[in-house]
Amino acid sequence: MSLTNQIRYIGVNDHKIDLFEGHYHVPKGMSYNSYVILDDKIAVMDTVDKNFTHEWLDNLASALSGRTPDYLVIQHMEPDHSANILSFLQAYPNTTVVSSNKAFAMMTNFFGKEVTENKLEVGEGSTLSLGTHELHFITAPMVHWPEVLMTYESSEKTLFSADGFGKFGALDVEEDWVDEARRYYIGIVGKYGAQVQSVLKKASSLEIDTICPLHGPILSGDLTKYLSLYDTWSSYRVETDGVLIAYTSVYGNTKKAVELLAEKLKSNGCPKVVIRDLARSDMAPVVSEAFQYGILVLATTTYNAEIFPYMREFIQSLTERNYQNRTVALIENGSWAPMAVKVMKSLLEKSKNLTFAENSVRILSGVSDENKKQLQTLADELCQEYLARKEDTANKNDLTALFNIGYGLYVVTSNDGSKDNGLIVNTVSQVTNTPNRIAVCINKTNYSHHVIKQTGIMNVNCLSVDAPFDVFKRFGFQTGRAVDKFEGMEKLYADNGLVFLPQYINSFFSLKVEDYVDLDTHGMFICSVTEARVVSSKETMTYTYYQNNVKPKPEAAGRKGFVCKICGFVYEGDTLPDDYICPLCKHPASDFEPLK
Repeated sequence: MSLTNQIRYIGVNDHKIDLFEGHYHVPKGMSYNSYVILDDKIAVMDTVDKNFTHEWLDNLASALSGRTPDYLVIQHMEPDHSANILSFLQAYPNTTVVSSNKAFAMMTNFFGKEVTENKLEVGEGSTLSLGTHELHFITAPMVHWPEVLMTYESSEKTLFSADGFGKFGALDVEEDWVDEARRYYIGIVGKYGAQVQSVLKKASSLEIDTICPLHGPILSGDLTKYLSLYDTWSSYRVETDGVLIAYTSVYGNTKKAVELLAEKLKSNGCPKVVIRDLARSDMAPVVSEAFQYGILVLATTTYNAEIFPYMREFIQSLTERNYQNRTVALIENGSWAPMAVKVMKSLLEKSKNLTFAENSVRILSGVSDENKKQLQTLADELCQEYLARKEDTANKNDLTALFNIGYGLYVVTSNDGSKDNGLIVNTVSQVTNTPNRIAVCINKTNYSHHVIKQTGIMNVNCLSVDAPFDVFKRFGFQTGRAVDKFEGMEKLYADNGLVFLPQYINSFFSLKVEDYVDLDTHGMFICSVTEARVVSSKETMTYTYYQNNVKPKPEAAGRKGFVCKICGFVYEGDTLPDDYICPLCKHPASDFEPLK
């Protein structure tokens, strides 16, 4: 199969395999991908599984059309990609093997000897010219083995991504990429989110048209979807709004409680409720769903003063993959000495940034009327955000929203008559409480200042600590006069007709401008409150939290210059001009500090 005139696919499909890595069910098979780059010099990119030696060598010979390869590039040493190194060298003994130092050590471990005298060791920043094609090597340690390389071919802007961006399933099977890629990523790479983030940062500086993974389809065209999902998965952010309920039940009573909870969640506006019986489910897809959704409910029986084995296995599968940044609710059942909640919490201690629901449910054998009330209370707690979003269930006069005002960070939304707009501000304060008055300061150079001066209304969204840096890039680093800041986002509207954010906020309030104070560079809008909603119980994003936990840290090693304290942009040089303006967030030189 030709990917381009000079890059050919020579991989194989495996429909005989039932368990990938002896663990993951693959009913639709598996692909083992290999590629060849034809130029003045010829490079073969990886081999395939041992069960397909001759098929692969036939594919290679067909692509070569009588020529001889110059290089065999080994990016990853798992046997499904490296098993045919010796078979290849028997057929093409003069080929130079190209790989990392760690990979060459592994080859000796796998094959019991030095595989070749013709070897070229490469590392981060190494290059290899084939003629018009040039290979740039990128180290990707622990994605998901320590020896892994990725390779960027600059002339055709192709990234050979090793196991990155792979998925389960053979290439001759039609299926959606996302679900099987998520299951593949969470199961195999999920523990190494920090390392994946590092590789994504390297990839962001490359112009990539095509991604060639070692499993799954070749990705081309608009790659935003794939890169965005990998960013979400590797930073452990919530992918899909909803609740996963994972349970075990011996005699059906815990199952009954789970079904009742699901009904109550749906009636409270939860957009997606997924129920999984761990004793009857393939564990890997359920683990990936736990990372997909923002809320996880665990319901199980006490079993031998412990918990049911399937639940223990499930929780261990989560924690060993760095499960974090989620809300977890617990339901236990026990006829005489319920212990499940205590045990589940102890197992989850390994996970970071979990928020446990204030309410839990304890069932003593059968589901009682009191349990039904507890389930309703739990459903109300878990659906706080959904209830606050819905027109008919929202408390629009919940002035406790004002308690979430601090020296925090906010998105102020407005509308210029043709499109919704928003900007980041950090100066919002309550100035009186009888009546309630809010002061909002906005730089006069911002388009939102101009819009609000004309319309006299705005919404203030209180950002919560789960807001990712993308929110700040979207609303802070571009002007609403030139772009639609809400493009591609779900829109929800308050009673004043202005949009409010569907996620990453704990409160919002609608304001009507009553007075205006000119503060030279800024304008202060003094406003009355026309609507106030509390959306979640998450903490407010403070400026300090943003600086320490959200804003990307600049890579300072070997660099001299100044870093923007607002967005992290680095200006390289010995001196920073007094009139310099940050090209990203448009803040002045006074908001830069020396790079340390």
